[in-house]
Amino acid sequence: MFSPDDTIVAIATPAGRGGLGVVRISGSDACEVAERILIRDKPLQPRHATFARVRASDTDAQRPVDEVIATWFPAPRSYTGEHVVELSTHGSPVILQQVLKIAIDAGARLARPGEFTLRAFVNGKMDLVQAEAVADLIDAVTPLQARVAFDQLEGTLTAKIAAIDTRLLDLVARLEASLDFPDEGYHFIEPKAIACAVMSVIDELDGLLKSSSRGRLIREGATVVIAGRPNVGKSSLFNALLGHSRAIVTETAGTTRDLVSETCDIDGLRVTLVDTAGVRDTTDRIEVEGVWRGTRAREIADLIVIVLDAAEPLMADDARLLTETTSRARVIVANKSDQPAVWRREDAVCVSATSGDGLDPLRRTIVAALGGGEPLRDSSAITNVRHTALIEHARANLARAKAAAEEEGVSEEFLLADLHAARASLGEVVGTHTSEDVLEHIFERFCIGK
Repeated sequence: MFSPDDTIVAIATPAGRGGLGVVRISGSDACEVAERILIRDKPLQPRHATFARVRASDTDAQRPVDEVIATWFPAPRSYTGEHVVELSTHGSPVILQQVLKIAIDAGARLARPGEFTLRAFVNGKMDLVQAEAVADLIDAVTPLQARVAFDQLEGTLTAKIAAIDTRLLDLVARLEASLDFPDEGYHFIEPKAIACAVMSVIDELDGLLKSSSRGRLIREGATVVIAGRPNVGKSSLFNALLGHSRAIVTETAGTTRDLVSETCDIDGLRVTLVDTAGVRDTTDRIEVEGVWRGTRAREIADLIVIVLDAAEPLMADDARLLTETTSRARVIVANKSDQPAVWRREDAVCVSATSGDGLDPLRRTIVAALGGGEPLRDSSAITNVRHTALIEHARANLARAKAAAEEEGVSEEFLLADLHAARASLGEVVGTHTSEDVLEHIFERFCIGK
């Protein structure tokens, strides 16, 4: 596990050139490290920006490598809860690496991925749900993802878990009080009242779990595979949904031989679109491989968009693809709506990939099909599979506690064991009961500098 005693340093801005870059120093010796590397006219003042220069090295102390703005955040009023000094430099990767090396030579250690946020968690600046939300907010590629991550960073799930835990703690306290006076026959809560109270908590957990699939869809996105026979307009539709030409489009059948994928935002949902080779019987070895890869892609897709040519009669390959995907989540598209239609289906979305007609209804249909009919615009309290698993475990323990409370003559010890187990699972969600291995697994996916 990371050492909490070291003073750490890292570049906190993304790789590449920019107008500004930030080097962050955190730890008990953050100010001392800054003192050693900065040339300035006045000392650092808490929460004030100070103009300074970064000295090149001890051997050439008066030769600066860059002009910076240094800001000191004294503990505990900082991101990590420790002394933090942030240096805003020019955004050249060369400059940033020089400043980083100079800070390391002055006594700081290079931070590991997520170590700043881990220290914020350890120092009580945020709980584990909020720490995970930091990573989700950084990784967000759609406004909806960012909004849901920010809601968790603000403590929406934390507040719900805390309220549930408070109710369970009250039940535990009453049951333990009953155990403390067994000979006197005191009962601070009746079995029926226990069962009723536990059922109320189970209902709340069910409400959280109900939104978890929607939340995971928002957080993790979905894979949507576009399928159909050759020349029905799959690649044109792929490009139209992306908003730019990514796949090659020609009048020659079988142009797409391999999978072409691109990530895009469809009505706030992060979607990986996959264009596939046309479905048909062929003897061309390359095309056979492309058709096989398309089949494999459909097998693992969250949603299949079946593209049909509305300007031509349905063919055997169309019918076969429709039959094969009957039991799968799918959206049927009647393409080329700008031409006279020779057939109609009530379940097909009429689209013209070339003119753009019908694309907005298609986007809404795709999102609705992925969300199982649930609106994705509503924020979901749970977006993380770890949270879902722990809440399901807590619910299972509470279900056992309720069943035991409804039985005659069951001792309070049995109820308490299940209630304590449920509280422990909820504690793991927010990090009050979490092993070092779990923490290391969570924070190792963070970028260095956060």
